[in-house]
Amino acid sequence: MNLLSAKNLSHTFEYELFRNVNIDLEAKESIAIIGISGSGKSTLLHILSTLLIPNGGSISLFGSDIKDLNRKKLADIKRDDIGLVFQSHYLFKGFSALENLEVASILSCQDIDAQLLGRLNINEVINQKVTELSGGQQQRVSIARVLTKKPKILFVDEPTGNLDKITASEVMDIFFEYIEENSAGMVLVTHDEQLAFKCHKVYRLENRELIKVK
Repeated sequence: MNLLSAKNLSHTFEYELFRNVNIDLEAKESIAIIGISGSGKSTLLHILSTLLIPNGGSISLFGSDIKDLNRKKLADIKRDDIGLVFQSHYLFKGFSALENLEVASILSCQDIDAQLLGRLNINEVINQKVTELSGGQQQRVSIARVLTKKPKILFVDEPTGNLDKITASEVMDIFFEYIEENSAGMVLVTHDEQLAFKCHKVYRLENRELIKVK
């Protein structure tokens, strides 16, 4: 099942960032995008996840061109079917870790997975305010919040930057297991080529072009 299809994407700020980008993401598939800092990896991820509108090209989600979707339908897809994991946690700072998860649970009508909290090692801090947590703990709460709503596509931008090597490996295993068990897909942006090559497909963004290397 095709989850995401991007055709001939191009984008320009003060200069041309990239052009003629084509990507297809299937269910149970993971894609990594690598490249040097400033190459446009995060911008491309923002476009694929509908946070930004490209200057050119088209994006289809679940078989529908997003240009043909009305505002409500697109908002529903963003809320229910797209999961965003970024370096910035975007947690509700005045809430506890649990309250952050409860917001996602209520909005998505999905239960909080106690086993997931254990695997992310946040059970012991679940009732603490997020401002009391370390950067790594906040990142793991953010990941739990995203997975709680059971998205069909994960868009993940440098998810392991605040994590130690062992925890980073465990988190990535959770992502890979999640997409397999839920027939979901993942688009990962990372500078870690060793991590990238664990994905089904790997693309390098360089010289304004997206080149498939795996």
